[in-house]
Amino acid sequence: MSDYEEATAFLGEWGRFQKQVFLLLCLTVLPNGFAALSIVFVADTPLHRCVVPARVNLTAAWRNSSIPLEEDSGGELLPSKCLRYKLDDLLSFSERALVPGVDVNLSEVPKEGCLDGWDYDQSLYTSTIITEWNLVCDDRWKNPLTSSVFFCGVLAGSIISGQLSDRYGRKIVLFVTLAMHTVFALIMVVSPSWPVFCALYFVVGMANISNYVSAFVLGTEILGPRVRTIFSTMGVCLFFCVGYMVLPLVGYFIRDWRMLTLALNLPGLLYLPFWWLIPESPRWLLSQGRVKEAEAIVRDAARRNNIEPPPVIFSPLQNKRQSEERTTHNICDLLRSRNICGTSLTLWLVWNTLTIGYFALSLNTANLHGNPYFNCFLSAVVELPAYMLSWVLFRWVSRRLSIFSTLSMGGMSLLFIQLIPANLIPVAITLEMMGKFAVSTAFAFVYAYTAEIYPTVLRNTAIGACSMASRLGSIIAPYFIYLRSYSVSLPYILMGSLMTLAGLLSLLLPETYGMPLPDTITHMQPFPGCCQKKPYTAAHTEEDEDISSEKKNPVVT
Repeated sequence: MSDYEEATAFLGEWGRFQKQVFLLLCLTVLPNGFAALSIVFVADTPLHRCVVPARVNLTAAWRNSSIPLEEDSGGELLPSKCLRYKLDDLLSFSERALVPGVDVNLSEVPKEGCLDGWDYDQSLYTSTIITEWNLVCDDRWKNPLTSSVFFCGVLAGSIISGQLSDRYGRKIVLFVTLAMHTVFALIMVVSPSWPVFCALYFVVGMANISNYVSAFVLGTEILGPRVRTIFSTMGVCLFFCVGYMVLPLVGYFIRDWRMLTLALNLPGLLYLPFWWLIPESPRWLLSQGRVKEAEAIVRDAARRNNIEPPPVIFSPLQNKRQSEERTTHNICDLLRSRNICGTSLTLWLVWNTLTIGYFALSLNTANLHGNPYFNCFLSAVVELPAYMLSWVLFRWVSRRLSIFSTLSMGGMSLLFIQLIPANLIPVAITLEMMGKFAVSTAFAFVYAYTAEIYPTVLRNTAIGACSMASRLGSIIAPYFIYLRSYSVSLPYILMGSLMTLAGLLSLLLPETYGMPLPDTITHMQPFPGCCQKKPYTAAHTEEDEDISSEKKNPVVT
């Protein structure tokens, strides 16, 4: 048990204060569940073909034969999405009463692009950004780029939010980014063009990750050890999943992308009263030397829990540490020593692979066989047992073994998809959902695991940096799906191989199971292969740290 946890143990684990913080922070995560993944419906590409204007006086036979047939990846002949037969030639054939396929060999008729636009199938969507701005054929590259722009925003948010939160506080960053998310998402509703939509979507992505990381770290630092485990594995993840499940349900009834965006983001205004209900992190306040403010929050928590606090909550031990904890830390500290550098680089690789797997599989639901709304809902429902399993693993199983087993399971499931015959579609979808289940379990687990590895003075910066490093994966994830146009199996082979490799790399990470949450850099567990220091345990006293400092332990930064 750390000194902070000893000082606040009188509060108990699950009083009224902890219940309120737990629930409200989980609720702030709901928008994250549909913000990134709403693009599945907002930017889906319905079936389309070239327009043949009514002004062109063609016979019914020639109008029906005006679009050439092309072979798709499955070998089926379908009308071309981007070409039509040259209308001047068709008009000439029609006026001469020639019969297509009998008097005229269609394979010899010249073709042209969709000069008059496209007809879109409206059986699934009234409108999407694809149909509104014609992001098809020569402009189809803009579709995956739209998702990548969002994740570039997530990258930018990961870079700045962690350091801002460590410097100015978890609470203020949480609410500023919640407001940004809501306001800019609502402005997206009136986007006049694709470039404007992307610019706004970038800011939404930046706010999206910032509020998630701030809420996660705030809950991790306020709640006690047992509740913290539930919050960091099941709590925030289950509420994220609820937001994800709401997406296809709302999308099913609202088929216009502007109205869908409005309906999903308007409830964000309801978060305003939360400012007066969610406190700042006492751990962070202590690390900044603001002991009186930290004590005031803890005393208020005791009042809500109907507990009489002791006269002195934080002993001189906390004050003695403030000289170290008030030291300004930044992202460079994550690479400063051999111990913390090895841990950081390995975590960044694992996070990167997880984001590729999670977002590529989530964005792929519109391409699966069957109804895209049902497939999206199924992809969300699969995450419920995954997050419950992550809590079980986090509660009773070694951290390294848990990450390794889930990543390996996901990788093997995706690699087996290429072996399934084309007529066994349900089996292939089952394997894909197994891969989604495994990667969701690992994703929920790695957030909590990362929070355990890093100390209070670096925790938000570290999680923000891990999230930042993983954004390369999320940025390129839409292009993994784009590879389906060349080979349906190629995305699964690449994702499966990467996840299996990441599982092996995770065995290099330090084990934190049963260890207290570190408050300072000295408390971090060693990275395998680095010079070993005495593990931080309940019996590890301040005197031990002084001795280790005198010996100039190379792990200390």
